[in-house]
Amino acid sequence: MQRPCFLVVDRETSTGISTRKLILETAKFNVITAYSSQEAIETLRRYPALDGVVTDAGMTDMACDKLLAQLKALRPDIPLIVIRTPSGTSCDLATHTLDTFDPAKLLALLQTIRPEAAREIERRNEELEKRHFELIKRSQYSNEP
Repeated sequence: MQRPCFLVVDRETSTGISTRKLILETAKFNVITAYSSQEAIETLRRYPALDGVVTDAGMTDMACDKLLAQLKALRPDIPLIVIRTPSGTSCDLATHTLDTFDPAKLLALLQTIRPEAAREIERRNEELEKRHFELIKRSQYSNEP
Protein backbone atom coordinates (compact mmCIF):
# COMPACT_ATOMS: atom_id res chain seq x y z
CA MET A 1 0.00 0.00 0.00
CA GLN A 2 1.29 3.41 -0.92
CA ARG A 3 0.66 5.97 1.81
CA PRO A 4 -1.01 9.23 0.79
CA CYS A 5 1.41 12.13 0.28
CA PHE A 6 0.45 15.74 0.87
CA LEU A 7 2.21 19.00 0.21
CA VAL A 8 2.04 21.30 3.23
CA VAL A 9 2.62 24.98 2.48
CA ASP A 10 3.55 26.67 5.72
CA ARG A 11 4.56 30.18 6.75
CA GLU A 12 6.94 28.82 9.38
CA THR A 13 10.57 29.10 8.39
CA SER A 14 12.47 26.15 7.01
CA THR A 15 14.69 26.23 10.11
CA GLY A 16 11.69 25.34 12.29
CA ILE A 17 9.53 22.26 12.31
CA SER A 18 6.11 22.60 10.73
CA THR A 19 3.38 21.66 13.19
CA ARG A 20 1.12 20.56 10.35
CA LYS A 21 3.86 18.33 8.97
CA LEU A 22 4.34 16.64 12.34
CA ILE A 23 0.63 16.02 12.75
CA LEU A 24 0.26 14.47 9.30
CA GLU A 25 3.37 12.32 9.70
CA THR A 26 2.12 11.09 13.08
CA ALA A 27 -1.02 9.95 11.25
CA LYS A 28 1.27 8.02 8.86
CA PHE A 29 0.83 10.30 5.86
CA ASN A 30 3.86 11.23 3.79
CA VAL A 31 4.52 14.97 3.75
CA ILE A 32 6.56 17.35 1.63
CA THR A 33 6.83 20.86 3.05
CA ALA A 34 7.14 24.12 1.13
CA TYR A 35 7.89 27.36 2.96
CA SER A 36 6.76 29.76 0.25
CA SER A 37 4.13 29.86 -2.46
CA GLN A 38 6.76 29.68 -5.20
CA GLU A 39 8.35 26.64 -3.56
CA ALA A 40 4.88 25.01 -3.44
CA ILE A 41 4.41 25.56 -7.17
CA GLU A 42 7.85 24.15 -7.96
CA THR A 43 7.23 21.16 -5.67
CA LEU A 44 3.94 20.27 -7.37
CA ARG A 45 5.64 20.65 -10.74
CA ARG A 46 8.36 18.22 -9.56
CA TYR A 47 5.94 15.80 -7.79
CA PRO A 48 2.65 15.87 -9.71
CA ALA A 49 1.35 12.64 -8.12
CA LEU A 50 0.75 14.30 -4.75
CA ASP A 51 -2.63 13.49 -3.19
CA GLY A 52 -3.39 17.03 -2.09
CA VAL A 53 -2.14 20.39 -0.87
CA VAL A 54 -2.69 21.88 2.58
CA THR A 55 -1.97 25.59 2.74
CA ASP A 56 -2.34 28.52 5.07
CA ALA A 57 -4.67 31.20 3.69
CA GLY A 58 -2.39 33.81 5.20
CA MET A 59 0.70 33.16 3.11
CA THR A 60 2.40 36.53 2.82
CA ASP A 61 4.34 36.09 -0.41
CA MET A 62 1.34 35.48 -2.72
CA ALA A 63 -2.42 35.90 -2.50
CA CYS A 64 -4.16 32.64 -1.68
CA ASP A 65 -6.31 32.53 -4.84
CA LYS A 66 -3.29 33.27 -7.02
CA LEU A 67 -1.38 30.36 -5.44
CA LEU A 68 -4.33 28.00 -5.83
CA ALA A 69 -4.86 29.07 -9.47
CA GLN A 70 -1.24 28.25 -10.28
CA LEU A 71 -1.47 24.89 -8.50
CA LYS A 72 -4.72 24.07 -10.36
CA ALA A 73 -3.05 25.03 -13.65
CA LEU A 74 -0.45 22.34 -12.98
CA ARG A 75 -2.95 19.74 -11.80
CA PRO A 76 -6.65 20.62 -12.17
CA ASP A 77 -7.89 17.65 -10.12
CA ILE A 78 -5.71 18.11 -7.03
CA PRO A 79 -7.58 18.69 -3.75
CA LEU A 80 -6.63 22.06 -2.23
CA ILE A 81 -7.25 22.43 1.50
CA VAL A 82 -6.99 25.94 2.90
CA ILE A 83 -6.71 26.67 6.60
CA ARG A 84 -7.77 30.14 7.65
CA THR A 85 -8.90 31.97 10.73
CA PRO A 86 -12.68 32.42 10.99
CA SER A 87 -12.35 36.12 10.16
CA GLY A 88 -9.57 35.56 7.64
CA THR A 89 -9.59 35.90 3.88
CA SER A 90 -11.38 33.20 1.94
CA CYS A 91 -9.92 31.46 -1.07
CA ASP A 92 -12.61 30.78 -3.64
CA LEU A 93 -10.54 28.18 -5.49
CA ALA A 94 -10.13 25.95 -2.42
CA THR A 95 -11.60 22.48 -2.64
CA HIS A 96 -12.02 22.51 1.16
CA THR A 97 -11.69 25.28 3.74
CA LEU A 98 -11.10 24.82 7.46
CA ASP A 99 -11.77 27.82 9.67
CA THR A 100 -9.52 26.51 12.38
CA PHE A 101 -6.34 24.56 12.73
CA ASP A 102 -7.88 21.72 14.65
CA PRO A 103 -5.64 18.69 13.95
CA ALA A 104 -8.55 16.24 14.27
CA LYS A 105 -10.63 18.12 11.68
CA LEU A 106 -7.68 18.31 9.28
CA LEU A 107 -6.94 14.58 9.62
CA ALA A 108 -10.60 13.65 9.19
CA LEU A 109 -10.74 15.71 6.00
CA LEU A 110 -7.51 14.24 4.59
CA GLN A 111 -8.75 10.72 5.28
CA THR A 112 -11.70 11.36 2.94
CA ILE A 113 -9.34 12.11 0.06
CA ARG A 114 -7.87 8.58 0.00
CA PRO A 115 -10.28 6.62 2.23
CA GLU A 116 -9.02 3.16 1.26
CA ALA A 117 -5.45 4.12 2.16
CA ALA A 118 -6.61 5.72 5.42
CA ARG A 119 -8.45 2.51 6.39
CA GLU A 120 -5.37 0.44 5.55
CA ILE A 121 -3.15 2.72 7.67
CA GLU A 122 -5.60 2.39 10.58
CA ARG A 123 -5.76 -1.40 10.20
CA ARG A 124 -1.96 -1.62 10.12
CA ASN A 125 -1.63 0.61 13.19
CA GLU A 126 -4.06 -1.58 15.13
CA GLU A 127 -2.14 -4.69 14.09
CA LEU A 128 1.18 -3.19 15.18
CA GLU A 129 -0.29 -2.06 18.49
CA LYS A 130 -1.66 -5.56 19.15
CA ARG A 131 1.75 -7.13 18.41
CA HIS A 132 3.43 -4.57 20.66
CA PHE A 133 1.18 -5.47 23.62
CA GLU A 134 1.69 -9.19 22.99
CA LEU A 135 5.47 -8.71 23.12
CA ILE A 136 5.19 -6.75 26.36
CA LYS A 137 3.00 -9.45 27.85
CA ARG A 138 5.45 -12.20 26.83
CA SER A 139 8.42 -10.31 28.23
CA GLN A 140 6.61 -9.85 31.56
CA TYR A 141 5.92 -13.60 31.82
CA SER A 142 9.47 -14.55 30.87
CA ASN A 143 10.92 -12.27 33.59
CA GLU A 144 8.91 -13.87 36.39
CA PRO A 145 10.95 -15.94 38.92
